This record gives sequence, C-alpha cells and structure tokens, in this order.
Amino acid sequence: YKARQRWLGSPDSFFRRLLPEQRIHCGKLPFDSSTSDLCFPPFLLFCLSLFQVVLVGSSINERDQMLFISTDEGSSFQRQSISFTPDTLIFHPKEEDKLLAYCKEGRLFASTDLGRKWTLLQERVTKDKVFWSVSGVDVDPDLVHMEMQDTSGGYLYVTCLIQNCSDKMVTAQFLGKIDHNSLLVQDDYIFVKVTTGNRTKHFVSYRRNEFVQMKFPKYALPKDVQIVSTDDNQVFLALQEWYQSDTYNLYQSDPQGVYYSIVLENVRSTKQPEENVLIDVLEVRGIRGVFLANQKIDGKVTTLITYNKGQNWEPLAPPTTDMNGKPISCKAPHCHLHLHLRWADNPYVSGTVHTKDSAPGLIMGAGNLGSKLVEYKEEMYITSDCGKTWRQVFEEEHHILYLDHGGVIVAIKDTSIPLKILKFSIDEGRTWTVHNFTSTSVFVDGLLSEPGDETLVMTVFGHISYRSDWELVKVDFRQSFPRQCTESDYVSWQLTDLQGEKCIMGQERSFRKRKDTAFCIKGKSYTSALTTKPCQCTEQDFNCDYGFERSHTDGNRCFADFWHDLDSPPEDCHLGKTYESSTGYRKVISNMCEGGLNKQQSATQHNCPLLPPKGLQVSIKGQMLAVAPGDDITFIVHQEQGDTSSTKYQVDLGDGVRAIYQNLTVTDEPIQHRYKNPGVYKVTVKAENMAGHDEATMYIQVTAPLQEVHLEVAPITGRNHEVNLTAIVLPTEANLSVFYWWIGDNLQPTLTLQNSLLTRFPETGEVSVTVQASNGRSMVQDTRTVRVYDNFQVIRLSFSTNLDRFNPNIPEWREDIGQMVTKILTKTTGVPLESLLTVVKPGLPTTADLYILPLYTNPAKRTMFVDKVHTSPAKSYENNKSHSPWFRTEDAYPPLFFRKLPGSRNVYAQMHNEKEQEMTSPVNHSEDTQHIIQGEEFIDDDLDSQTLGNAGGSPAFRSLVRTTTNHCY
Repeated sequence: YKARQRWLGSPDSFFRRLLPEQRIHCGKLPFDSSTSDLCFPPFLLFCLSLFQVVLVGSSINERDQMLFISTDEGSSFQRQSISFTPDTLIFHPKEEDKLLAYCKEGRLFASTDLGRKWTLLQERVTKDKVFWSVSGVDVDPDLVHMEMQDTSGGYLYVTCLIQNCSDKMVTAQFLGKIDHNSLLVQDDYIFVKVTTGNRTKHFVSYRRNEFVQMKFPKYALPKDVQIVSTDDNQVFLALQEWYQSDTYNLYQSDPQGVYYSIVLENVRSTKQPEENVLIDVLEVRGIRGVFLANQKIDGKVTTLITYNKGQNWEPLAPPTTDMNGKPISCKAPHCHLHLHLRWADNPYVSGTVHTKDSAPGLIMGAGNLGSKLVEYKEEMYITSDCGKTWRQVFEEEHHILYLDHGGVIVAIKDTSIPLKILKFSIDEGRTWTVHNFTSTSVFVDGLLSEPGDETLVMTVFGHISYRSDWELVKVDFRQSFPRQCTESDYVSWQLTDLQGEKCIMGQERSFRKRKDTAFCIKGKSYTSALTTKPCQCTEQDFNCDYGFERSHTDGNRCFADFWHDLDSPPEDCHLGKTYESSTGYRKVISNMCEGGLNKQQSATQHNCPLLPPKGLQVSIKGQMLAVAPGDDITFIVHQEQGDTSSTKYQVDLGDGVRAIYQNLTVTDEPIQHRYKNPGVYKVTVKAENMAGHDEATMYIQVTAPLQEVHLEVAPITGRNHEVNLTAIVLPTEANLSVFYWWIGDNLQPTLTLQNSLLTRFPETGEVSVTVQASNGRSMVQDTRTVRVYDNFQVIRLSFSTNLDRFNPNIPEWREDIGQMVTKILTKTTGVPLESLLTVVKPGLPTTADLYILPLYTNPAKRTMFVDKVHTSPAKSYENNKSHSPWFRTEDAYPPLFFRKLPGSRNVYAQMHNEKEQEMTSPVNHSEDTQHIIQGEEFIDDDLDSQTLGNAGGSPAFRSLVRTTTNHCY
C-alpha cells in the first residue's frame, strides 16, 4: 500500500451502517485505470492469502456482476463476469484456488480456479450452513457439508463432492430430517437437532462416525444450545434450560461429545437481530483451559475466570491503583473487576475483550470496578499475567490491535467523532505514546494488520465525511525498533491462578516476554512458550462425571443426581464386553497431570449383562406417515437401551408381509417396502431376547393425493334453520381425510373427520362457506355461497324414471339440469329468473327442490304475478312480515302447481289467482286440482327438446315432473 490511499469500497455491513440512506457511491478502482466505473453497495472484499485477493462488485455500464481477481497482493486485477449475485464467498481452508459462492436465493456455486469458472452445486441451500471438509477428519478435501431443503419442505444434512453434486450424487448423512438452521460442522464434530412435538433432540457425530443423541442431565430439557468451543478434543457448550430466559448454563463433554456435565450456571445471554444469541463467555486465546464468563444471578452480573476448563471459577481481582497511580478503594470480596464480553458487530475492530494466540497472558478489556457489571461503563483494563493482576489504562473504550506478538499494542478510541490520533504501547500497556496518523481527522471504521503475527504494519481505514471516499492510512512501526531481539532481551514469567497455584491443567508452564526496556522486534521466529513440567494429579484435575453434580458445600465432592442409576450399564454395552461403573469423577480433558490422586481408580469393572430391549421405536425415513401407493418406504428401527446383538426382531408391515431379523442394524439392513393399495396399515416390530421383550407400533396411511372436493349445500336456507354441509371427495376411496369448515368471516375453522357438518346461520344475507379436505399428502377445497332469508317457498319436484337412466350423479350434471328447469319455469310463468332456483339433489331417484325467493326490488310487477297465483295445500313457516310480491304471508298454501292443458301434449305450470276464500282451506279445492297435486304429468316442449346424453344426439327422454311436498318458510 501507499502511505495514503483512497479506497472506494467497503464491506456491505459497514456501508449499511455508515450510509443509512443507502446512497450509492461510484468511482474508479485505484489499482487499474482501465476498469469500468463500479457502484457500491454492495462491494465485498475477500482476502484468500498473502498474494490473492477477490473483489465482488457490479458494473454500471454492463449491469453485470463482476469478480476482480488479484494474485499479486492487489497490484493488478483481472475482471471476471459472473451470471449470479454472490452473497457470501467461502474459501477452501487449504487449497486457495477453490471457493464456494452462496446466493441469497439459496443457490450454491463452486469454483476450482479462483472464480474464473463456476459450477452450480445445489439449490435450496440454507445460508451459513455450508462447510468445507475438515483436514485430518474428512477423507476428501473436495467434500462439502451443507444443509438443504428437500422437495417436501423439510431440511436434510447432506454431503457431496464439488465435481459432482447433483441430486443423485448427494449423500444424506443423517437419517431423517433435521431442524432448519441447525447444522454445524466444527473440527472433529458435527451437530444437528431434530424437533418432534415440543421436544428437541440434539445429535453429534464424532470424527464422522454415526450420529448419537447428546446426553444432558435428564431434566435439563434444553430450549437452546450454543456451541462455545470444540478445542482440545472436547465440546464446551451453553445450554438454556426450560426455566431460563436470559441466561444459559455451561456444560462440557467427554471426548466424543456425547455425555455432558455442568460447569457453570446462569451465564448471561443477549438476543441479537435475526434470532442470534450472544453468550457472555470468552475463551482466552494463548493459554489452554482459561475462560471468562459473566454470571447473572438476581439481576446482578459479575465476571468470573477459570484456569481449568470450568472446574473452579473465581471473580477477577481488582487493580490496586487507577491509571494515574492513585490507590483505589475497591477491595474483595465486595468489589471486583468486571468486563463486558461482547463481540464487535464490526469484524474489523476488536470486541470489548481482546486476546491473541501469539500473545499468551495478554488480555485487554473494557469494564468497571464495583459489586457488579455496569452496562455503559467501559473503562479499559489490561493484564499481562493471564488475569492474576490488572491495571487501568484508559477511562473510555478503545479498539485494540496487537502487533509483533503483542510487542506493540495499538489503541484508538471508540467514538462517533472523527479522529487523527492513535495511542500505542511497547511495554504491555504500562506507558502509552500518542501518534498523529493523519493530518485530517477521519471517522475510524476499522483496524487491519498485514498477515502474520509478527507484522509491525497496520492500516486504519475510515472516511472524512459520510459523503466522502474511503481513506486507507498505513502505519509502519518498524522504524521504531532498530534491531531484532536476542535471548538477552527476554524475561520469563510463570503462569499461576488467582491463588498462586502453579499447576494449571496438570502442568507448570512458563513463558517468556520482552523486557520493558528492550526496544527490539520479536519477529517471525519468536515463540512464547518456554518450559512445561507435569504435576501430580490433585482434586483440581477432576470434574464431575455425567449424572453427577458438584456439592455446593464441599466443592471437591461430586454426588449422583436423583435420576441417575449408578448400577445401570451404558447404552452401548453389549454382551461379552466390559464397562466401568463411574466413581462420579472424570479427569479434565487435555489435563496433563501424572500420578498422584486418581479419583477414577476405584471404578469397578463389570461384564456387560444381557439387557432386555427397551425404548423400541419404528419410524420412516423422512418421517412421512402418509404415503402414496407405490412409494418406496424405508423403515428405521431404533432401540434406546438393551442388547441388540442377540435380540430377535419380528417385523409385521400390516399387508401380509412379515420378516424376522437377527442383530438388526439400521445402516446394514434397512427395512424397505412398497404398499400397492390404499388403506391404513398397522406396522409392528417386536424385539425379544432371553432377558425380555419390547414392542413398537406405528400406523401408515397409504392414500393417493386428493383430486377434488365438491361442497354440497342447499343454496337457500332460512335464518336459524339447520343446514347440512356435505363434502364429496375425489377419489371416492380416499380415506382418513380431515375436513376444515370455514363459515363466513370466522378465522377459526371447525374440524371434523366426517364429511358433513350441521350448522345454522343466525343472520340473513349471503354467507360464504368453504371446505378444505386434507389427507396428509394433499389438500383441496371448494367454496359455496348460501343465501339466508327470513321467508321463502320450497316445492319438492320429482321426475319420471326415464331421467334416472341419464343421471351420472355428478355435481356438474345436477347444476345443468337445475339451471335448465329454472329457465323453463321462468319462461313459462313469467316469474323473474332471480326469484327461482332449482336444485337437483344427489342420488337416485332424481329429485329437486324449487326455491321461490322474495323479490323486494321491483314492486311494480306484483299485480302481474299475483294474478297468476293458484294455490295448493302446504305447510307454512314465517320469521317476520316480509314476503314475496306474488303471495301473501297469510296464505296457507303454496302458489304454484302444474296443470295439464286439455287438447295439448304440452303441460305448463300455471299460476292462478283464486278467490281469497278458496285459499283458506284445502277442502275448497276441486277434485281436478287435487288430482294434479298428486302427480299430474307435465311435459314441456323446451325440456323435451334437450339432449341429455343420448349418443345419437336425438332427444334422450321426455321428462315428467311432479310436485310433491310444498313448504313455505
């Protein structure tokens, strides 16, 4: 870099923070005048190594996504057009020419030539759940681990090679579906979780072996699990138990990551945007086994430190003087030092606590003195002996950068105002020098160091104003040191805990550091570790085993939890093998002590007994209990406890297929089957050995997807009258369908297993009725509108048996016949079409209901209609005094019947206006009228002329309509 260099791009997150209005900043790339103008955001910078750089941007001229690739430390760049918009680039940890590109829409691409050519690997991939192979664990370096969505909407953990990652070549590494966003591949371990109902199970694979359920204390009932560390062949995690809301408990595992014991309760947590959770625990880099954590009890937050991976925790000792050398009144046990353990949102500045592998013992953090942590008090403190003694260095929070293995500490104030100075120390923070790094104040947005722990070159980047270009300022400290350090420039120091104990993690360790008076460069060859000496084992080298807790009164004693059976053999104990009963203690992993106390020595060796099968479960791969005929099904048999090698398993698949398995294993002998016919099948698995037996049952619904549902409902009904809603489902052999009934504006459906529902409508008007039918594999719906009246008339119609021969009994045919009858009656009687409705009923013989509706909108036609009224006996119902314009509510008889006209083949429905006294009693009707009501035929020319299914196209039938029971509502 030049001494000062204008920079036109920034990471996308910074651009959003600095330019909340999302203004677009354009300019020329500084390293190649031939490149076209670029627009930002987004402009992403990815560094692969010391020599290779990849930039992502978009061209204003071409509107294409572009990669700018450099292989010479940014001296020159080659432009590469790409056909997708990358959201994240993931570089191979070992082979710098290989990288993955993730797009926001879920597509994943791979390149093996540093971004010049790309291949689509998969679609529907979960963001941030893509991992390259881990060296020394995965066999093939081209392997990719990913979480992806399958066609049913569930999520799977799969792997593939970047050379061929088609759907047929991906390998499901976990049997069944996993929770969304749950895959984590880290070092020797792979983690997934599966939620069923309201219970979540967490699984781990150690060094790519079979997944095993993680064993927490029985009643921990985790709501959430966050992995803190997988260093030193052990999992260190934070678990939120069922009773916790803003705290987590810390647990550590055995080497396989299966069995977990608690090491610290009530660690503070903070929820972040996008459902992220921050746990106040920090692994101190540079010295194994040292962690910092903020514990929250009764709303009070205090900072604790452990030197032995959680076996003991102690509060931080306060400094004796302030930054000006004056004594302070903070004394233990009522006053301690407390630190904020926050990660920085900006990846180019340090968090509130800064440590580094190449600077062991050097910790610098922001916090306060007192009885608890104060949220907005951020004084800066430093220790150079790994937390034993502390010194105050600043009154405000600063961004920190370590150079030359901690030989130079750079600090820039964390502030929203522009700066032109920085501070640096070459004696571990005892004295500080102020340096003007620029003549013009800038808003500082990040600190960068050149690659390598030995570097003395750093870069400050920021901007002069919110509308200005980016400023990149290089600061080179090499000129401050005239020579390389020699052995005489170093002094040794020994690691101890707060009590002065030298044996930490089973050994005494000494380190070396540069003398305060030595002005020299440590350089690339510098090593901080000096000597190690193993110690004899003591109480401090043992933690409580799984199923045990540390006593609150005697910190060196572990007692068994009430739910833990001391005599129970482990689940993987098979006949012919041996196991040790736990003493309640296990040696801290990575502890190097030798000899001395062995709290595991009294463990008794036992032969594994023949255990009866227990916790037998049968499930389907993919967890779909509803399948289609002909689908390939893989049954999975799982047994939580008991011997499997000498157990006989009898499997009955419910359709006559039976099998017997000996030494059943899921991976070696999966049970595969295919059901031919729809139905409900009971699948049973019986496990039996000489010690006992167990049985598991499941029900499989084999059903074809639903094709259609038709809602049968009377389109007209009276207020508060009982209405029958019926759903006709196709195919008719569909079984175990669930029906959801949505009535009116009600957002809560009524659920039934029957295809019908009785209901009432309390208000007049139009009511929308929707039915949804679901059988576990598909869902269909139909909607009808029901008109609710206070009064109307219904005339039951019957047809001659000729019509039955052409009735296919389907909804479409019934609707067509009903519409045709309505039109004929409208034409014949003059009654408006909107006041007549014919509904043909399902089934045989063919019948129909003729609805005569009140007409309120055109009273001028009332006289004409009433003149045509002729009554017949009927039953009368009234809700109020509103009525039809062609009949009166006091009429006790229906106004419509059919009469055969003398001398004519045609019979017309006629409405006659009879004398009012004739309407008062059925005995006043003539014999001729009674004869007609009982079934006199009527044949209409229009109806006769319709073709209703005759293959020859000639009239298929002559319809005979009879009026039956008449009702007035």
